[in-house]
Amino acid sequence: MSFFDSEFPNDEEFDLPEEKVEEELSSCKKILESGYVYDSVERIEELIQTCIDVDRFEDALYLLDKIIDIFPYNSEYWLKKGIVLNGLFRFSESLLAYEQSLSLNPNDIETLVDKSATEENLGLYDHAQESLERVLQIDPENDDALFSLGLLFQRRANLKKAIDYFLQVIEKDPEYAEVYYELGFCYENSGDLEKAMDSYDKFLELDPYNPNGWYNRGIVLVKMEKYEQGINSYDLAISIRENFSSAWFNKGNALADLGRLQEAIQCFKKSFELDKLDETAVYNIANIYEELDDLPSAIKYYTEAIKLNDEYYDAYLSRGFCYDSMGKYQLALRDFNKSISLSQDSAEAWYAKADLEYSLGQIKESIISYKEAARLEPDNYELWFNLAETYFESGEWLEALNAFDECIRINPTDANSFYGKAKANFVLSRTQEAIECLKSAFIYDPTIRIEFEKDYPEIKSSKLFKRLLGEV
Repeated sequence: MSFFDSEFPNDEEFDLPEEKVEEELSSCKKILESGYVYDSVERIEELIQTCIDVDRFEDALYLLDKIIDIFPYNSEYWLKKGIVLNGLFRFSESLLAYEQSLSLNPNDIETLVDKSATEENLGLYDHAQESLERVLQIDPENDDALFSLGLLFQRRANLKKAIDYFLQVIEKDPEYAEVYYELGFCYENSGDLEKAMDSYDKFLELDPYNPNGWYNRGIVLVKMEKYEQGINSYDLAISIRENFSSAWFNKGNALADLGRLQEAIQCFKKSFELDKLDETAVYNIANIYEELDDLPSAIKYYTEAIKLNDEYYDAYLSRGFCYDSMGKYQLALRDFNKSISLSQDSAEAWYAKADLEYSLGQIKESIISYKEAARLEPDNYELWFNLAETYFESGEWLEALNAFDECIRINPTDANSFYGKAKANFVLSRTQEAIECLKSAFIYDPTIRIEFEKDYPEIKSSKLFKRLLGEV
């Protein structure tokens, strides 16, 4: 439904070629300034509609202001002014114009519908709803009002209510194509993918050359893990609109999910060719090269993504992993630090930094980073275990015990953590505590005994030790 429809003449016989608009504007302005307009009203009305049709809203507004000065009680002119001001995004003024039109013609359905759109643009959702409900009081069979109410609730994330209104539209007019499109969107976002598919299929039955319909259908199919069918839908969208960058992008994602990585790269490159500001397409190309173990190419495209968006956290982090894998540790550390500066609450970045600092022998720094990562992800077992091991290596035995306790909190049957606690307690001469931890470690993983005998060969055959373990 277009909010620019009107009762003004708009048939082809009244269309004015754009190149002649300037000439007609000049003539009509002279007529309006002369004050003798009565023989030219229809001509001016036609020019107003032409200006609206070609988006010359400022010119339309000038003409409307002039003719309203002459005919201030014409509700149609005030309606037109509201439409034009809405087109200029001057929503508050547009609303005043609609209200003036309604004061002259209170039951005009078109004005009420257009007014509701402007109220929605202003965030006045309750008022928009009231305007549309007023339309239904006047004309209970008005499909456009029902459809607009559905859209209103959809945009307010009340999908159930939106679906109710859309279904009412279908009851009254089963051939109302747009409603199936919006129903598809609502069902998709409600998680009812089968109904979403049915809705998009019906929409495409009524409007088979709509690229957005094929695109949304592809999204649903991919969500249903029907990747090949999803790709076919994206291809149909692209065949209708070749420069559909989002369809190329989503097709790339679906191909990547199928492991068809080279084809996916070509799709992302095409998407980027069509949208040179889309850093995500470049990032995805880099991701695939990283998966293919082509790290130089991955770094090249991660760098390109960063050039497009110098605050692209994921690109810095991923490039850091590539540098780390290539042994370019200082470059990796720089990227990890940058990703942390962009996202202080990223446990992944702190964890990566900690691992790298440990590899570089920067033990104290790595402990700080592991602690920060563990603070952000307190239930991450691997984080706590690495921190515990690092504490142990740096001679901070009590801190190591506390970290191993966190590991056991997360995984109560973790033999490695009990063994780590045993080793720390041995160093602290807490023999009884160490023995108890060893017992638990041996119960949860008997192979730990082999590791223990390698680590402590001098006591493996000790009778005292066996007695303490309760084995003699």
